[in-house]
Amino acid sequence: MLQTPDHNISRTRVSGRIDSYKPKYVTHIWQVGGCEFPDLTVAKTQSVFFCSPLSVGDGKSHLNVIGVGSGDGEIDLEMLSELRLKHPGVTVDNEVVEPSAQQLHKYRVSVSQKPALDYIKFNWNKMTASEFEEQWKAKKTTKKADFIHMIQMLYYVKDPGATISFFQSLLDKNGKLLIILVSGESGWARLWQANRTQLCNTEISQWVTTGDVKSYLDSKGVRYQNYELPSQMDITECFTEGDEKGELLLDFLTEVLDFSKTASPELKAAIMELLRHPDCSVESNGRVMFNNNLGVIVIDQLA
Repeated sequence: MLQTPDHNISRTRVSGRIDSYKPKYVTHIWQVGGCEFPDLTVAKTQSVFFCSPLSVGDGKSHLNVIGVGSGDGEIDLEMLSELRLKHPGVTVDNEVVEPSAQQLHKYRVSVSQKPALDYIKFNWNKMTASEFEEQWKAKKTTKKADFIHMIQMLYYVKDPGATISFFQSLLDKNGKLLIILVSGESGWARLWQANRTQLCNTEISQWVTTGDVKSYLDSKGVRYQNYELPSQMDITECFTEGDEKGELLLDFLTEVLDFSKTASPELKAAIMELLRHPDCSVESNGRVMFNNNLGVIVIDQLA
């Protein structure tokens, strides 16, 4: 179950994951403490639309879409545009599930400024995924979804498996559930596996990766497709004591504010050693490149 917005997730955590399910690093520019890192490039969701828009609601004139943790809507609108290109003339009912009022406001503003969105009906749900589930069940809603996306949001649920199962149950025939998380083969996975109790909020699933999701799906006999999105992050400055960019990167990687100043010498030494280890990074031309891979999982309707 997802935590509600008023749950006290420590403000010492500094990545884009504070106020919304979906952090900024789904897009081309990552921001940490107001400092931009344009070299940290990750493919946009549109370019990895592996759920194949051609097969989503194939032949339908109307599609039902649910965005779970939609954030400011940037990625949602790209995917909706892609659906429109593949299905000319289709109309869309779009359920937006997002607990942050600020993010929802940004989404609404984007919608108001974009032309030719009259084919989409936006239903705004300022709530967490668990609250959406409760509401859906209380209303005994029978509507099915053709496409559901959960991008960088499973970190905030207590039970990722239960959350996945509920939303999979909403899929219509030929429906697709798209999940994007950090890859189980990424440096993030190694970092969290080694330091989960020191770095992660254990009341939610901050440490979850696509490796965990695949293990769950395998245990339930659920069929899925999975893909890797290769990405690297230059973390060389982390190893220069006192470097401003390096300090911000360390805060981002550990999700602890002022990590260098607040961590014990032992923990800091262990983190620095692991970040440079081949399990997390490679060294090339004098630069330390962190394995920042994302993973994509696409799930079909329950058999």
